[in-house]
Amino acid sequence: MERLNQILARHLPHFKEIAPGCSIRDALCRMSTQNTDYLIVMDEKGNFLGVLTERDVARKALFMNRSLTETHVREIMNTQLPFADANDTVEQCMSKMKKYHVKFIPVFSNMSFAGVISADDILAEAVEKRNVIFD
Repeated sequence: MERLNQILARHLPHFKEIAPGCSIRDALCRMSTQNTDYLIVMDEKGNFLGVLTERDVARKALFMNRSLTETHVREIMNTQLPFADANDTVEQCMSKMKKYHVKFIPVFSNMSFAGVISADDILAEAVEKRNVIFD
């Protein structure tokens, strides 16, 4: 069974980071230029604080008519995510995603932040495995 640390190793550099004090406008610009739908929120010491997704921006800023230049990442980022261990299997991660209705799971290894696994990462792995088997 595939482990999360194996997937993260293939996706380096996978950190799509932003600081909590950045504006939502800056976050959206970064998402656009990095072609991603989420950013990892890290403090100046490199500690994981949360995840900011396009959905967070839509629900907590746009739909609430908040200013994209005056609202900061820390105000709307998601800090209430389940987490996974780097040695967890893909199946365990998928189960957590389904149970908690999330598309992104922070991954830790020995209490240190290792990265984020997304539902898209898992789908890409499944497609790749299928292609290897059937090609």
